[in-house]
Amino acid sequence: MKEMKEEEGEAPTSLSALREASRLVNSLVASSYAVRSFPVKWHSIRDKLEKLDSSLTSAGTDAGHGVSSELGELLDSVTATVSDARSLADRCCDECYSGGKLQLRSDLDVVISRLGLHMRRLDEIYASGTLSHSRAIILSRPGATASRDHMRLYVKDIFARMRIGGSELRAQALAALNQVLSEDEKYVRIVACEMADGVSLLVSLLESGDPGIQEEASGAVAVISGFESYRGALATAGAVGPLIRVLETGNGPAKERAGQALKRMTANCDNSWSVSAQGGVCTLLKICGGGGGSSSKELIASALSVLRNISRVGEIKRFMVEEGAIAALAKLLWSKEEAIQIQAVDFLATLASEDESVKQRAVREGGVVESLLHILQPSSHCSSKAREAALRAIDTFCFASAGSVSDLIGSGFLDLLLFFVRNGEASVRGSALRSVSRLCLVSEEAKKAMGDLGFMQELVSLLEAGCFEAREAAAEALCGLVSAHRNRRKFVQDEHSVSRILRLLDPEEEKPVAAKKLLLSALLVLTESHSGRRRIVASGYVKNLEKLAEKDVTDAKKIVKKLSGSRLRNMLNGIWSS
Repeated sequence: MKEMKEEEGEAPTSLSALREASRLVNSLVASSYAVRSFPVKWHSIRDKLEKLDSSLTSAGTDAGHGVSSELGELLDSVTATVSDARSLADRCCDECYSGGKLQLRSDLDVVISRLGLHMRRLDEIYASGTLSHSRAIILSRPGATASRDHMRLYVKDIFARMRIGGSELRAQALAALNQVLSEDEKYVRIVACEMADGVSLLVSLLESGDPGIQEEASGAVAVISGFESYRGALATAGAVGPLIRVLETGNGPAKERAGQALKRMTANCDNSWSVSAQGGVCTLLKICGGGGGSSSKELIASALSVLRNISRVGEIKRFMVEEGAIAALAKLLWSKEEAIQIQAVDFLATLASEDESVKQRAVREGGVVESLLHILQPSSHCSSKAREAALRAIDTFCFASAGSVSDLIGSGFLDLLLFFVRNGEASVRGSALRSVSRLCLVSEEAKKAMGDLGFMQELVSLLEAGCFEAREAAAEALCGLVSAHRNRRKFVQDEHSVSRILRLLDPEEEKPVAAKKLLLSALLVLTESHSGRRRIVASGYVKNLEKLAEKDVTDAKKIVKKLSGSRLRNMLNGIWSS
């Protein structure tokens, strides 16, 4: 900043005097970073210099008047102290300890004490009304190519207004700060690392009674929390408690920004206990339980993220459930906002995935399964992603217990599965096929019921027409279904089903290797019955088995061995005599 000078022989104006003092202080702060001796002492000196500079930068006097006697005396004292401190810095850098290190340490303590006296004296001058903020020096915003020192000076000027100004000036200063924070990470570093109490001041302003100040402070904290390396500074400054109180009492934008900050600060389980200890669990559940009526979708999404982050701590998860998490999340399953609906589904599944008590509680009293089934209804107009999430969650809640599977069958779940196998989009169909395979593993009742409903015919159709992924999933599901004796009998009664599978085993036709292996496994199961063996022998595509057996495919060779009938034995005699 260009230094203003009065004509020679005249006293300097208040503006030039204050700027000169600020220049000297800033110069010493910059050079102090090079000092390696007595780091604790120099950190304290630097801290006091920055606070003093903020107050000096904010000072202003009425136009046309010179420096008041009180301020003039203070500026002279500050200049003298800074000069002494600079001499001490030079001695520390040169490791010139004339008089001994103890004497140098004592001299540093004297400088620290004098700086503290200057700060108190300046506060007294402000309190007396001698200094006015109404005509405070206003620095222009640095350009894109500004130096680091220029950027630092601008931030210090902003913080000076936040410390000493009234509500309007503070709100304006915070708005200016948010603008530069959101545009350039260098400003974030200056606030978080180079301002002695920058983060602490922002945290204190979160509890301002002025909604505008609280909103802007929440925005600044949210921006800083976006950088993982600076989250520790926010935690050290005690940001969690004030952020939770903003969630409770702030206006809409302030709550959204506080939610964003807490979401970032609780990543990797950091600050989880702090959120819980400050009453955050109940506050966040209240936001979720209110649904979209009283809270914005952005706020609800952030609240869900925070709850999910802190639920990784077992004790907090149990407390969360006791405080009504299941009911609050079940309500969100009916949200019209896709992102919130999916978040709620996935979070419920996460809560229950490794906790049988949570799973039973959700099934018994939470209305969770009913809400998940609603998402699957074709008439619900829910998105494909929501339906995929719902199918995964139903697996988590219901597939581990025979009783739960039985209740699920009674609720019409299998009809919904069949609908999506037939008509679903590719992603939903894939999820439905995985559910079929999972049910085959856990429930004989479900296998038989799916066989009765016609799943096997639909799966064979998918094997013929689906993409590679769908064919593999259909083959796995079919393999599971034919493992039930009743289903095998149904399958071989259809004169075309076995031939369709054998046709798909053409060694010359490109097919997914995994799908072929699964189909061979299904055929191997079919050979356990006489009718199954007879149906295979009667097929016009039995030669595909011969070709696979010649290629030494294990399951193909096993199938051929189990087949009965002299006609087939004669046809394949060459294989087994070798």
